[in-house]
Amino acid sequence: MQYGTIPGLAKPVSRIVQGCIMLNPEDEAANHALLDAVFEAGVNAFDNAHVYGNGDTERVFGRWVASRGIRDKVVLLDKGAHHNADRKRVTPYDIEADIHDSLARLKFDHIDLYALHRDDPSVPVGPIVESLQRHKAAGLIGPYGGSNWRADRVAAANDYARARGLEPFAFSSPHFSLAEMVEAPWDDCISITGAHAAEQDWYSQEMMPVFSWSTLAGGWFSGRLSRANQAEHTESLHMHCYGCEANLQRLERAEQLGKERGLSPAQMALAYVLNQHLNAFPLVAAFDSREIKELAAAVEVALTPQELSWLDLRSDYR
Repeated sequence: MQYGTIPGLAKPVSRIVQGCIMLNPEDEAANHALLDAVFEAGVNAFDNAHVYGNGDTERVFGRWVASRGIRDKVVLLDKGAHHNADRKRVTPYDIEADIHDSLARLKFDHIDLYALHRDDPSVPVGPIVESLQRHKAAGLIGPYGGSNWRADRVAAANDYARARGLEPFAFSSPHFSLAEMVEAPWDDCISITGAHAAEQDWYSQEMMPVFSWSTLAGGWFSGRLSRANQAEHTESLHMHCYGCEANLQRLERAEQLGKERGLSPAQMALAYVLNQHLNAFPLVAAFDSREIKELAAAVEVALTPQELSWLDLRSDYR
């Protein structure tokens, strides 16, 4: 496993981050076994959120950390202030309430990395930054950032912070994948893939840490989908969000190059993200020990600029 650093965080952070959305109390023993396998593979970073599982994902994760005695060894990226059906919730009140909820569920005294799960561009960045700064100064959260924030809003938040001697966003979490998103899976999602290249260029210039979500396009590169059987996947989330001819071609190229390298399409898609000129920490959602070992191995895969361009259909030569 390779590790990177986040400004303001003393712990190293594994280059891939395991999602926790599948955790639930009904399968807690199996969930803990999965988390053990992830940790044993060298992955020490985990992604969670206040909105996941009505809080159960945080509770299960917190119990696993406590039972293994590894709080000082894991890095938790937790998220809050997600919108609900009634209103947008990127407010100082909601940020504070969600942080305290999450800490109570986790039984932690602080959250290593904290992200606002959504943005509300109608709200000025100032009160948001000042709220996060207060909670960091109180020791409740570590470095903070935004999930599904446009690059210009991240830049505005950081300009505000630096002008007033406050801490800027340390990281961001947009969607990024080899597969271009043709329809967002949820409201208010922000991608830096494909047509959103200007967003990606900003992160390349800034080298801000990027915790990219849906790196494997919701199962598009799982090996289960092919051009021949795509009709069987019509109702799937990955077909709904990524189903198009260009992404089928990307999948076929990932399969072809992977076959030559002895690698799976998922490994190729993950390597594609890790080999970009980005400070990337891709989020994955392994469901068993075999899968996490496979994905962990992809961290070591090097791709040439020609291979990256070929995989993304920008070139017919490699």
